[in-house]
Amino acid sequence: MVEVAGSEAPDEARVDVCRKCQFFWFDPMEFESFPAHPAPPPEREMSQDAREIMAIAEVQRIADQHRRDGGSAAPEEMWKYLPAILGMPVEYESSVLTRLPWMTWLVVALATGVSVAGFFQLQTAVMEYGLIPAKALRHGGLTFLSSFLLHGGILHLISNMYFLLVFGDNVEDFLGKGRYLALLLLAAGLGDLMHIAFDPRPEIPVIGASGGISGIVLYYALKYPRAQLGILLRIFFYFRWIRMPAYAYVGIWVVFQLIGVYQQVAGVTNVSALAHLGGAAVGLFFWLLTRNA
Repeated sequence: MVEVAGSEAPDEARVDVCRKCQFFWFDPMEFESFPAHPAPPPEREMSQDAREIMAIAEVQRIADQHRRDGGSAAPEEMWKYLPAILGMPVEYESSVLTRLPWMTWLVVALATGVSVAGFFQLQTAVMEYGLIPAKALRHGGLTFLSSFLLHGGILHLISNMYFLLVFGDNVEDFLGKGRYLALLLLAAGLGDLMHIAFDPRPEIPVIGASGGISGIVLYYALKYPRAQLGILLRIFFYFRWIRMPAYAYVGIWVVFQLIGVYQQVAGVTNVSALAHLGGAAVGLFFWLLTRNA
């Protein structure tokens, strides 16, 4: 046995401890002589306002944790269900911009105006102002621009303008007006050249802004790879939201474009996946030039 003194009152609190088994030995009435541990102070009652603030903070914490852990992928804004039903992705978080994306708005307004005007005599407009690979330089090469602005129907127009509005504002905000417009036009131009070089039907006109927009979309995915996008999976009457980062969505998109190129060259489809990949290549090139800017 060894005698051990307490830390708070070493002269009063001394007990015997067995070195081998580590048990304490108390002599008669020795335990009762130890000073009592002070009782904890009573808890202060929290005010109603403080309780409400704590409850709100806890609810927010649980909601944030739920989102981080892969909770429900459904967006909060109901209007986002409409583009999702049409097969288009939605952004989960609102864009935080440092300037108004008026260049994007201007391009959307021009394309919408030209396309709506062309809808009244669509076949004539397409044959006259669409890009025909065998006659690429007709009208002094103006059809490279007019084919970009012209669309073949309301859904074609809405889908392209939606992609430009969703992804273009962030890219314009980062690059600035001049570089953004250069990216859009060069992507559209290289997309057209890819179509001219490899499409097996040189007499069929091509229209739409998707080549240029493909460059914007790829740049967005490379610049903001972890931006959260959602798509609505539809199998008959089964609907499920799927959340994924932008790089994953665009990676899947690129795979589908490669399949589309094979179908296009084989003459199976009239959608120009060649133009999409050509535009995406410009988006990659611009990102390599400006990623450290």
